[in-house]
Amino acid sequence: MFPSGTSSPESDSPATLDGLPLSELLERARVAQGQAWLDDGLALADAVWRRAEAEGFINEQAEAGKLRSFFRLRKGDLRGMLEAGERTLRLMRPLGPSPAMCEVLRWMSLAACELGEYEQGLACAHEALKLAGELADPRLHAIALNGLGACFERMGDPWQAERLMSESAGLLRTEPTAYERVVTLTNLCTVAIGAFHLQRDGAAPEQAPRTLERALELAREARPHSLQLGDRYGIALTASNFGEVLLQMGRLDEAEPLLREALDECERAGFRLLDWRLRCMLAELQLARGQASAAWQALEALREQIDRLDGPGQAAPGVLADQVPLFIRLRLHQTCFRAAKALALLGPALFHLEQARGLERRRAVSQLMAQSQYFVSRMEAEFAADAGMVADRDAAAFKDPLTGLGNRRCLEARLPPLLRAAEQEARPLTVALIDADGLRNINERHGNDIGDRVLQELAQLLRENTRTSDLLLRWSGEEFLVVFPDTVADRAFEVCERIRASVSVHPWSELAPGLDVTLSMGLASAPPYSTDQLISRANAAVERAKHLGRNRVALA
Repeated sequence: MFPSGTSSPESDSPATLDGLPLSELLERARVAQGQAWLDDGLALADAVWRRAEAEGFINEQAEAGKLRSFFRLRKGDLRGMLEAGERTLRLMRPLGPSPAMCEVLRWMSLAACELGEYEQGLACAHEALKLAGELADPRLHAIALNGLGACFERMGDPWQAERLMSESAGLLRTEPTAYERVVTLTNLCTVAIGAFHLQRDGAAPEQAPRTLERALELAREARPHSLQLGDRYGIALTASNFGEVLLQMGRLDEAEPLLREALDECERAGFRLLDWRLRCMLAELQLARGQASAAWQALEALREQIDRLDGPGQAAPGVLADQVPLFIRLRLHQTCFRAAKALALLGPALFHLEQARGLERRRAVSQLMAQSQYFVSRMEAEFAADAGMVADRDAAAFKDPLTGLGNRRCLEARLPPLLRAAEQEARPLTVALIDADGLRNINERHGNDIGDRVLQELAQLLRENTRTSDLLLRWSGEEFLVVFPDTVADRAFEVCERIRASVSVHPWSELAPGLDVTLSMGLASAPPYSTDQLISRANAAVERAKHLGRNRVALA
């Protein structure tokens, strides 16, 4: 075995590599992938790519393309990875759907979202999902769905990410492998950390401690699985997540060994992006200990290192180039601002604050543009599904004609099997009853046509803020019902809070001057595994929400 490092000490020269059979070169590249010998692995994969292309071995070239994409991703060369991935896909597509193609698309979706190119990231994630569906592989579908959730996490939307990842976990009903556990738990932990930062910084500070506790549980659970799997990047990533959670909790002496362990692994293997993230965290740890000067020096050294790697003339002085992932630039500027502020360096503090705010605005706009395309794709899929149901003469009987959501007959057909599965497999399920506050007054003041438009737009907002696996129904004249399979009450509460907030800021006045709409929402979780009892409990929670002043979510 070779010692740890980005290259093995027994690396062959290019001339030697050209004399080896393609099969042996590929096998060496696979070994390098498993051992995280990134430089050697990339050289081997490049050699196979060139020779296979020249000699017309398409399958070998496609496998080499996948390996080239992997090594560039791990090295942090995201632009190079996207280019290699595109060239690989051009070879793979004529060969038909394959797990390897799904994997390349998932890596490309992550690389694009790291760079802030969300539309490309979502497009790749959707193509991976489509291919997984064509291959009819539930586990592959689950990993692809998890990858889509990771895109939303990078876009700054941890709630959408968590819903997608929870849906992914629901697909892995049989015993998941160590790899699937690491992917699921690590991504959910990353999402919880992102949600904590947003909540702490103003969205819902009272919820932040609970979110951080959930992140700690996920980090603890992921760590032994990553050690069992033995993947060096997974070990470094789970250690960094664990350390970050402890850092945010103020448990600095517990956090530092984990962060330094992860940093040492990144330095040995050459995981550049994770290395940069860890250096930011260690500077934050120094700030938490009151060592602002040391933190500032470490951050300045990191900025100089990144500038040297990017090359001269790629950005204005002090501005990190676009080749640096957006989340790294944002975190580095935020940490530099805090360090400069602690040292009363007003000019640098203002500069880094402006840079961070600019990146946040850019991310928000890019997110909205990309999500609009995502929701269009989802609506197109729903319309296609509806078109297939038209052949069924009874399909209309399960639809509410005004909103297009399911009706009570749909509930009677679909909820009992969901409850039976939840009871038999000990899986969570939560029901939300949603009341449009004062709809009768809206009808009296603005007319029934406006009232109908309100219900239609509420139905659309529900679609946009739920998963495709959730059951959406119009329960009565002014009430909706949402069934969240595989979802505990806390997660459903967060979803409902997001729905409520979306309705509160919706431009209702465009329908009619002075129009305002709010929701009172009640949640009930199984057990009991009875439709009537769950809805009765949810209704009692709605009444409590109204009693407390409306426009809120209450738990049964």
